[in-house]
Amino acid sequence: MIRIHQGSCHCGAVRYEAELDLASGTGRCNCSICRKLRFWGAMARPETFRVLSGEDALTDYQFGTHSAHNLFCRHCGVHAFHRGYVEAVGGAYVAINVACLDDVSDEEWASAPVGYADGRANNWRETPAVTRYL
Repeated sequence: MIRIHQGSCHCGAVRYEAELDLASGTGRCNCSICRKLRFWGAMARPETFRVLSGEDALTDYQFGTHSAHNLFCRHCGVHAFHRGYVEAVGGAYVAINVACLDDVSDEEWASAPVGYADGRANNWRETPAVTRYL
């Protein structure tokens, strides 16, 4: 069920809301940044995402193809969401860090399906051979 979720970074400087359906699936990836951050994402369309406060506290990190803005709070360092554009995933997107949602119960987190992407091999539609560490 789609509902508006509230999220934030650790210190609370960055706050946002996004329309998400966690039951429709979340994702983990083995690309270099997702693996190091242990980023657990849920995709949102840009028009269903709103920064409520702290846009000025965000720092942008880009690498490789510069297709993603790996945003993080300059105060606490938490990556609450990333923005990007990748044609293979439908164009513009916002990847919400599910772990930064403030209004999700432990039961909702545990029941959210998790899909895996082999970003390390740039094979986004395939599951990596090993996923346990993700």
